[in-house]
Amino acid sequence: MITCYLENGDKVGLRHITVSTIIIKDKKILLEKRGTFNDKPILESGKWAFVGGYMDRNETLVETAKREALEETGWKIDNLKLFRIVDNPDRPNDNKRQNLSLIFIAEAVSQKSVKSEEVTELAWFGLSELPPKEQIAFDFYDDLLLYKKYLKEKFTIPILG
Repeated sequence: MITCYLENGDKVGLRHITVSTIIIKDKKILLEKRGTFNDKPILESGKWAFVGGYMDRNETLVETAKREALEETGWKIDNLKLFRIVDNPDRPNDNKRQNLSLIFIAEAVSQKSVKSEEVTELAWFGLSELPPKEQIAFDFYDDLLLYKKYLKEKFTIPILG
């Protein structure tokens, strides 16, 4: 949590909201290799991750997912479905903040060329060809396993927890 001081002097703790998306095309998912921000390595730099980032002020969740996908990969996405709400206060490598993370599933529609320092590489992976767990950032590997299970069982989403 981040401590914020309001205009009236009150002190409040705020949670960060992150939005990540499992982007799908031709039965493959798009992962990005994390890079830098303002020439500094970002958390879990060099590892594969879902496309995503922090929600901006005055932005909806869907707008965040679409913006992050376009900014980081150049992909326009559509048909978003909320897959999971991750509220684990002990998420690995959460950088001393308690992030509330929302994970969407979306279809890749079209791509334009884009370059983002936050991403060093983009790759499409079949679900049977994923990178090893130790090469995947945060707890996204567990989310990938859950997504694979969802494809087989088609249980009710979103998943809480």
